[in-house]
Amino acid sequence: MAARLRANEIDPGEVGEEPAPPSEAVPVRRPHGWQVAHTYLVTAAALVIVVAGMRAASDMLVPFLLAIFVAGICAPLYQGMRRRHVPTPFAILAIMLVMLGGLLLLIGVVERAVTGFAGNLESYQAAFLAQTDKIWLWLAANGIEISGELLRDQFNPQALIRHLGAIAVTLRNLVTTTFVVVLVAIFILLEGTALPDKVRRVPGVSSEAWSHLSQIVADLRRYMFLKTVMSLLTGALVTLWLLLLDIDFAILFGVLAFALNYIPVIGSIVAALPGVLLAFIEYGLGTSAITALGYVAINVGVSNGIEPRYLGNGLGLSPLVVIVSVLFWGWVLGPMGMLLSVPLTMSLKIVLESDEGTRWLAVLMGGRPRSRKVLGAGRLRADPPAAE
Repeated sequence: MAARLRANEIDPGEVGEEPAPPSEAVPVRRPHGWQVAHTYLVTAAALVIVVAGMRAASDMLVPFLLAIFVAGICAPLYQGMRRRHVPTPFAILAIMLVMLGGLLLLIGVVERAVTGFAGNLESYQAAFLAQTDKIWLWLAANGIEISGELLRDQFNPQALIRHLGAIAVTLRNLVTTTFVVVLVAIFILLEGTALPDKVRRVPGVSSEAWSHLSQIVADLRRYMFLKTVMSLLTGALVTLWLLLLDIDFAILFGVLAFALNYIPVIGSIVAALPGVLLAFIEYGLGTSAITALGYVAINVGVSNGIEPRYLGNGLGLSPLVVIVSVLFWGWVLGPMGMLLSVPLTMSLKIVLESDEGTRWLAVLMGGRPRSRKVLGAGRLRADPPAAE
C-alpha cells in the first residue's frame, strides 16, 4: 500500500498549488512573401524617383558634384597647410589661386589647340588623304582592292569646322560653370572645418556611427586625391612622349589623358585615339604604331604598376560595373556625368563596403577579391576569398 502511494505522483491541485504552465516556444514571425516583395517594390520606386529628379536637375547638380569633387581633391592640401599653422584665409587663397591657375592654363591650351587645328585643317586633310592613299596602293600591290572614296567622304572639313564651333561654345560655357564650381568648392572647404563638430552635436549620433562616417570620408578623400595624382602622372607622361615624337598639340592630348584617366580602360582608349590619329596624319603608319605603343605602356605601367601600390588592388571596379556606370551617369547627368561616373560609383562602393549589411554589394561591384589597404587607416584587410 505504501509502495503504491510512493509510486504515484501527487497532484498539485490537491495541495492547493497552481499547475506550472507548459513551456511553449514563442513562434518567430517571418515576413510573408508579399511583404518582402512590397519592400523591394517601394525601394525600387524610390530609386526611380530619385534618379528622375537627378536627371531633371542635372544642370544644377553637375556643378555641385564637380565642386564636391574638387573640394575632395584639395582637402588634403588644405588640411596639410592648416596642420602647419597656416592661417585659414591664406590657405584658402593659395588653393583658390592654384585652381584658377589650372583653369586658365586649361582654357588657354584648349583654345590654342582649337584655333591651331582650325587653321591647319586643310593641310591635315591633305596629309590624311596622302597617307591613306599610300595604304590603298600597298594593299592594291598585294592583291587587295579597297576603294578610299567612302573614307574621303567621311573626312569632311565642313563637319569638322562645325564640331570646332561647338567646342568653342562649350569652352565659353565651361568658363562660367567652372567659376561657380571653384566658388562652391571654396565654401565646401570652409564648411569642412566646422562640419565635424556640428555632426557630433546631432542627437542620436553615437561614437561608433561617427567613427564609421569618419572612415568613409577619409576613404573617399584619399581615393580622389591619389587618383588625381595618378591621373596627373599619366597626363605628364603622355605629354612628354608626344613631345619626343614631335606631334602637334601634345599638351592638349596630355590634358585629355589626365581628364579621361578617371574612367578606367574606356577613358584610356578614348584619350589615345586623337593622338594616334594625328601621328598617322603627320608621319604615317609607323609613327602612329609607336605612339599607340607608348600610350599602352604608360597606361599599363601607371594603372597596373604604380596605382595599386597606393590605392590597393581591392579598390577597383569590375569592367562590367565601369561600363554600366559610364552609361548610367552619362544618361542621368550628361557628358560630365560620364567623367564623374567612376568617382561617383567608387564613392558608392566605399559607402556600401563600410556596412556589414551592404558589404556584399560592394564585393559584387569590385574585381577579384585580394588583400588591400584600407584608405585612411593604413592597415591591411583581407577580403574573403572567392568561392571556388
